[in-house]
Amino acid sequence: MRNRFDRQLALLDENMIRMGELCELAINRVIKALTGGSVEEARAVIEADDEIDHMEKDIERLCLKLLLQQQPVAKDLRRISAALKMITDMERIGDQTADIADIVIAANMCEVQDVRDITIMADEAGKMVRDSVAAYVEKDLEKARQVMKSDDVVDDLFEKIRGELIAFIAEKQGKDGSEVIDLLMISKYLERIGDHATNIAEWVEFSITGVHKGGEKI
Repeated sequence: MRNRFDRQLALLDENMIRMGELCELAINRVIKALTGGSVEEARAVIEADDEIDHMEKDIERLCLKLLLQQQPVAKDLRRISAALKMITDMERIGDQTADIADIVIAANMCEVQDVRDITIMADEAGKMVRDSVAAYVEKDLEKARQVMKSDDVVDDLFEKIRGELIAFIAEKQGKDGSEVIDLLMISKYLERIGDHATNIAEWVEFSITGVHKGGEKI
């Protein structure tokens, strides 16, 4: 009985890794679409969001099956409960990459010249997603807490980008204002992705320690 349960938990880990990889790939592809002005790449990101949605449903079904059939307690219960919370955040990450792709398409952006900080921000957010899911699978509390600390890096980059864009608008007296607003929105979506990765890491901490940052305890 326990062997079967362990196999199902291993399958859960595999699915979580796959969903995390899809989220990270979506972040990378949407920034590639932005920097290269590629509408085709942006459309591919929107289409890929469906796969992330399907993964969420598949994992949710597996978790509910485990809860109903195995009736886990203590550590196993926390692990499955955390996975259910984590996939909600990963699904929202998929949505936000699709939102960025929508901006790239709607704004008909040609190749954007200087988005280095946005690219750095995206790289950092993608790493946070990857590391938070890895922390879950590896049961690595320190890695989860490092992800939480990394959120400050993403937040600081957002503030820097926002300040630069506001200064640019003032300097140009409103000229090219719409493109600046689009870049600001993209930066905001990336900041939210960082927040979701932090949420994931907090649920990893809960799965290991039984204590959630919000005060929930099992």
